[in-house]
Amino acid sequence: MPRPMMLPASETQAAEVLAAHIPERAYGVEKYGPTGLLATSVDRGWTGLSAALFQHGNGVLSWKNSQPDTEICVNLRGNQSVVTRTGGGIFDRTTAERGKIWMSPAGLQEDVLDISDPMPGVLHIYLPRSHFTPEGLGVDLDQSVVESLRFESSFDDPLLAEMGYAIAAELETQTSAGRVLADTLASSLAARLLQRYVSRSPAHAKTLVVQEGLDRRRLSRVLEYIAANLEGNLTLDELASIACLSRFHFARSFKVAVGQAPHQYVSAKRLERAKELLIEGDRPLVEIALVLNFSSQANFSRAFRQMTGRAPGQYRRAPI
Repeated sequence: MPRPMMLPASETQAAEVLAAHIPERAYGVEKYGPTGLLATSVDRGWTGLSAALFQHGNGVLSWKNSQPDTEICVNLRGNQSVVTRTGGGIFDRTTAERGKIWMSPAGLQEDVLDISDPMPGVLHIYLPRSHFTPEGLGVDLDQSVVESLRFESSFDDPLLAEMGYAIAAELETQTSAGRVLADTLASSLAARLLQRYVSRSPAHAKTLVVQEGLDRRRLSRVLEYIAANLEGNLTLDELASIACLSRFHFARSFKVAVGQAPHQYVSAKRLERAKELLIEGDRPLVEIALVLNFSSQANFSRAFRQMTGRAPGQYRRAPI
């Protein structure tokens, strides 16, 4: 198994505290061990995907169990580590540059993973099978297409990498719309994999079903729902259902109509609502943070300062 990196005492203690509070079968931990875990989506309420941020030490990991979900690994920091993998009859060896991606489809047994030098930041994303369905993608898709998703040698894909960076940033610094972001990117990740990395047999070719976008009536209904539920647990599934679209098509249509992705719009509206709550009364900051779907006052304060340039307490004292 890859050996954990040596960390400063403070970081080691933080990793130990995190490892002690995660379920034994949390994604990534059963396979890679808890020692190098830096952040996880456990307890974030994400339903579209699961994710874990690891630092991997050098060493060999022999893994004999098949995995239930598709795993996408994105290297967040370039280094000279050489990663060797075997699985699905493929032997893969590559230098771990920033943005390098490794993918293993659901149900596959990855035999051996060998890391030559420590890797300080690797994001592991897990996509459930439900995303690789006609209903999940909103396309006329034969099941054989999904089944042809194959074990990949390491590759570069700037679009997949950028989605990985966004998920990693959310793990490290939580925002109020993190769940909507995860749901949105889950659909986009699945669509990208099927677009680029399934077997190319002509028998698998299918015509995508073009669905109607967000007309004024649907958009108005969605925006009204968001406004009425800013202090609730908004999800992409709920918004897509109101628009009568698949999650994938809703996310794309919403961005075209509004100019922002759903999670960006929800985050901005929640922070505007935070301004109102700060001005209206003396509710504790921690209470405002929790009703607006932040996990802590610290995360709320950080996001508020990034948007306004001021801490919530400063805004409350001088809102103009």
